Amino acid sequence: MATSEARTRLLSTASRIFYAEGIHSVGVDRIIAEAKVTRATFYRHFPGKEDLVLAYLQSADQAIRSQIETAVTPGAPAGDTIRAIAAAIADGIRSPGFRGCAFLNAVAEYPDPAHPVHQAVLAHRQWFLDTVNTLMAELQATKAEPAAQHFVMLRDGAMAAGCLFDPDQICDTFLRGVDGLVRIHGTTPQA
Repeated sequence: MATSEARTRLLSTASRIFYAEGIHSVGVDRIIAEAKVTRATFYRHFPGKEDLVLAYLQSADQAIRSQIETAVTPGAPAGDTIRAIAAAIADGIRSPGFRGCAFLNAVAEYPDPAHPVHQAVLAHRQWFLDTVNTLMAELQATKAEPAAQHFVMLRDGAMAAGCLFDPDQICDTFLRGVDGLVRIHGTTPQA
């Protein structure tokens, strides 16, 4: 099914503003005005703001999944793939307008674990952790899960610090940390 131009414009506008300014601080009226659609058009595509927020997170999730798929070279050693994923993350941190992780930003505004936005964040993070865990298990089956959690923690720290400090320095530190993690995890003796 084709996506309408108005829906695409609404989602694109909301995504840009939500990421730059936060979700709660942006009202539907502003999104409607900047997307140049009518209120009726907005509600035809999104029954409410929460539906738009969930679509924004789904779009961010799809973009990150695509970024990870692009970083993965079939047949490449797992360590190289993990490093390529880290490099793609670093590229994002270095990009103009970077304001941290869209998912961490969203969950800060929706702290209730039962809220659908919070649940969408958790689902994305679980997918990412599972993806890294699978790669770590290919590298070395023993203790793959803690190594994957370590990677995600390094990523979270880089995403948070990358919009506060010099992104090049943050990315260099992040990439060194991932490289060290891959080397250590890859040489851990099987238990």
